[in-house]
Amino acid sequence: MSGNLSIRHLRAFTEVAHCGSFTQAANRLHLTQSSLTATVKQLEQSVGLTLFDRTTRRVLLTHEGEQFRPVAEKLISDFDTGINDLKAIAGQQQGQVAIAASPSTISRLLPPVVDDYRKQFPDIAISLHDDSAGQIEQKVLDNNVDFGIGANHSAHPELNYQPVLTDRYGVVVPATHPFSLLQNINWQQLVEEDLLFLSADTGIRAQLNQFKQAGQFKLSDRKAMLEVSNPAGMAALIRQGIGISVLPALAASTESFKELRFVPLIDPLMRREICLVSRKGRSLSPAASTLLSKARDYLFNMQLPAYLESLAEKTD
Repeated sequence: MSGNLSIRHLRAFTEVAHCGSFTQAANRLHLTQSSLTATVKQLEQSVGLTLFDRTTRRVLLTHEGEQFRPVAEKLISDFDTGINDLKAIAGQQQGQVAIAASPSTISRLLPPVVDDYRKQFPDIAISLHDDSAGQIEQKVLDNNVDFGIGANHSAHPELNYQPVLTDRYGVVVPATHPFSLLQNINWQQLVEEDLLFLSADTGIRAQLNQFKQAGQFKLSDRKAMLEVSNPAGMAALIRQGIGISVLPALAASTESFKELRFVPLIDPLMRREICLVSRKGRSLSPAASTLLSKARDYLFNMQLPAYLESLAEKTD
């Protein structure tokens, strides 16, 4: 279609075809008859064809007009549907939001957020992806999710990190372990222990590596490292007595760890920040923006598991 034509020309054409009269069509479109006639003439001149045969009693479609009519009607229908869909998305009457977060965040922090949002916007689909910190960042970068909730894993220059919570580290042990009787543990007590670690793509492991490199703790040279890819598997190994682990309180508060004991670490204290992760320069849909704001408000104000603290006051 010529760049000089618009949906206005199509509406004029289809209305005249429907009414068989310029006068009736002009009334239905709330136009003057001269304006409608000029609009149809512009369409005919642009395509180089006569679309209507005018008689004293009736306006009839030419053969070319008959062929074009269903095309014009479909274009108008598609246009109207598209505009209505955009309005529905803007009004959060339809759409979808995808979030990437750690398994512990999804199980312990997000349920009330999602529940409240679903009650307010029942027609918005929500997709939750449980991922490691590295995977969360990558999915946000690749636009596979709208935003993430997790640690600042790599300080990526294309990502925004808004800290919302701090999470304290401790040692997770079986109830039969001597450490389970302690109120807290210092790092030096871990030197000769069999420690289990999460895999390198997790924010927990990355932070522990930084802590170790800074000389905050050390491991026995005689101990071979045992690495686990997910917290649930780690909990099973701890219950079996294969080893103990250093984890943040949130990770240790999930259902998998309910029979185990979390003992906070001291000398020094170690914490991680949990952030809302979004891509710089990317505009969120109204639905995603509302859910992100709701998540932030909930995380700032909700009753948190033990050893987690809100950063609301520091962020204000």
